[in-house]
Amino acid sequence: MTRRCLLLVAVAAGVVMGMAAPASAHAILTTSTPKPDGTLVAGHQTLRFDYNSRIDHRRSRLTLTGPSGKPVVLPILPASAANALDAEADLVPGSYTIRWQALALDGHITRGDVPFTVNSGSTRSGAPAAHPGASASR
Repeated sequence: MTRRCLLLVAVAAGVVMGMAAPASAHAILTTSTPKPDGTLVAGHQTLRFDYNSRIDHRRSRLTLTGPSGKPVVLPILPASAANALDAEADLVPGSYTIRWQALALDGHITRGDVPFTVNSGSTRSGAPAAHPGASASR
């Protein structure tokens, strides 16, 4: 009988640990518009940050710092996908940084910066790009 109880406890512990493993993923930035060190055209722009897991939109944040040096928290668009943070901003030419903070549903926060430039021309290299070298921290 003791062996049977130990076996049952071991199986139950394995099931519980197996169920917890998928929930431990942190939100990692996979693509964004603008891309790091990219260029956007001045005017009204939609900014998009895609992650490898679902995001808590209410407690995640995008903060834009532009030529004035004053940080502005951007409202997350309600239509953002479950694994994305979308926002809109009116941009003038200059240097910018978006500081992103994503709260994954597992409760872990990740952060990073995406620097980019806005020009008045018609060049747009801010299309989504993979982020193997984007600055991020946990």
